[in-house]
Amino acid sequence: MNNFQDRVKALREQHEALLNRKNEPIAGGNGIYEKYRYPILTAEHTPLEWRYDFNEKDNPYLMQRIMMNAVLNAGAIKMGDKYIVVARVEGADRKSFFAVAESSNGIDGWRFWPEPVTMPDTDDPATNIYDMRLTRHEDGWIYGVFCAERHDPAQPTNLSAATATAGIARTKDLKTWERLPDLVSPSQQRNVVLHPEFVDGRYAFYTRPQDGFIDTGSGGGIGWALVDDITHAVVRDERIINARHYHTITEVKNGEGPHPLKTPQGWLHLAHGVRGTADGLRYVLYMYMTALDDPTRVIAQPGGWFLVPEGPEYVGDVMNVAFANGWIMDDDGRIFIYYASADTRLHVATSTVERLVDYCMNTPEDGLTTAASVETIKRLIAKNHANKAKIENR
Repeated sequence: MNNFQDRVKALREQHEALLNRKNEPIAGGNGIYEKYRYPILTAEHTPLEWRYDFNEKDNPYLMQRIMMNAVLNAGAIKMGDKYIVVARVEGADRKSFFAVAESSNGIDGWRFWPEPVTMPDTDDPATNIYDMRLTRHEDGWIYGVFCAERHDPAQPTNLSAATATAGIARTKDLKTWERLPDLVSPSQQRNVVLHPEFVDGRYAFYTRPQDGFIDTGSGGGIGWALVDDITHAVVRDERIINARHYHTITEVKNGEGPHPLKTPQGWLHLAHGVRGTADGLRYVLYMYMTALDDPTRVIAQPGGWFLVPEGPEYVGDVMNVAFANGWIMDDDGRIFIYYASADTRLHVATSTVERLVDYCMNTPEDGLTTAASVETIKRLIAKNHANKAKIENR
């Protein structure tokens, strides 16, 4: 096909076929949630106008002038009847930016808005920004809290040395953003989440204190901090509410995913845990619940992981990673979990409030030793034997 316009037509048809592809739940599963066959967003879903120069004179070979590498870690929100994600899009140049995509059903038919988000800078511009958590706060604003990465000025000759702070912006429509000063914290912060309600009249943040950009160091887990003024947010007192533990899914680090969901039984939390393996770090998702009257008091925490990369989800830029910073709870109790695999693509899994509360409240906790794990399994076996005998004796 040599005619330029014919090649453009074929390219657009191929792109439309991808955008219009129907998704379907994968049969089987664990009863907790349903995964879907296809990723909902990939680099190939980004608009063609972001990647191609369609002027034949300037681009006679119809080359991609700007290449996209990945679409991942997205904040999520429902606006009207639209399911919306603010995704991290990474270009071939390693720079990430935010872009909004929407769907009518939350599962397929996703389309990006025409242009990426223009995020204002602070007085100290960041080199890279990514992984936005969206919170519709009771103060009337929608907040985006994200990682702002800069080269470490203390190590000018080390081009891999970085610092991380929590960037904060707010909006009413996801189109026009007001940038606020970055969160001021004694430690580096890459995963910070804003609680959707005031606590004691103050803004509440879930934090992940780290001694360095990569290493958690003395950071003990998911932290909690109250802030008086979000327009000049300063962490003065921070305490750990969900700790890391040796030889568990959280031994290296853990962090809050999206903001917790309020249910009659308590706050539902989705988080990520990281452990070291012979093949590098393994990122998984896990859940816990906290009390309605005290979001810092854990009332349930199922042992082990909740969701991990499976099959083709395992392969990508960063292997063996599942990460989520966005989910949506519908009025009917259905929950859409938007998770990324291998730092490459974005997926959806669906469940319900009822199922996730049941999972949290009735799944055994991690006993932290092999002996405890074996006893937990034996109790389930004994219960099933007793139930079988009861049925047979009816």
